[in-house]
Amino acid sequence: MPATSIILVRHGQSEGNVAAESAEREQLERIAVPARDPDITLSELGREQAGAVGRWLGDLPEDERPQIAWTSPYRRARETAEIALDVMGDRLTFRVDERLRDRDMGITDMLTGAGIRAAHPEESERRAWLGKFYYRPPGGESWADVAQRVRAVLTDIANTERHDRVLVTAHDVVILLFTYVAEGLDEEAVLERARTDGLKNAAICRLHRDEESPTGWVVSDYNIDTHLRDLGVEVTSQPGASDEVGAGRG
Repeated sequence: MPATSIILVRHGQSEGNVAAESAEREQLERIAVPARDPDITLSELGREQAGAVGRWLGDLPEDERPQIAWTSPYRRARETAEIALDVMGDRLTFRVDERLRDRDMGITDMLTGAGIRAAHPEESERRAWLGKFYYRPPGGESWADVAQRVRAVLTDIANTERHDRVLVTAHDVVILLFTYVAEGLDEEAVLERARTDGLKNAAICRLHRDEESPTGWVVSDYNIDTHLRDLGVEVTSQPGASDEVGAGRG
């Protein structure tokens, strides 16, 4: 039986999020990330946020809990899934899929917006001309490139997954583009969503199959953070690779 529901979770606050926020606050040009992007881990707060996701999952009715976990190979996303499922109390099969990785920022990696303008002014101008959705930094990816990955994953989940309910842990731009694909949004609509309702760390979205929808899916929940607030866990809205910042570690 194909999957009928998908729970999408952005990873908890990462050490990269903290470093990016600090660089922006101090108006630096480079972000002092502690490791290469795939190896960035959760902060202590990020682990608390992941635990709150696990409590939320555990409180779901039995017939709504995930039966399998798909995760980005990047450590911050996989750690979020591992902590959440440990708190939930279920042992699920993990499927690590590189198509769920964060957006590749190419030569703009580890640079703030100011750093990109200083080091690559021509790229700053090209991005302004092409727009956020279609701009691809040299050696990196555009949002449209990531959307192609997301479409492929969603097709695999819909057509080959033998479980009804799937948990996906990934990154802000990846999850945002899941909703873009599921709702059949256009460039303007998804950029507006990112600008006005960007995904928080450890936020939850849900997709459900709907044969009457043109895409076969509907977004039933978006950017839920009540599981954090109810437990008194700090809510953070730190941007990732989907934002204006060069590499916020989404």
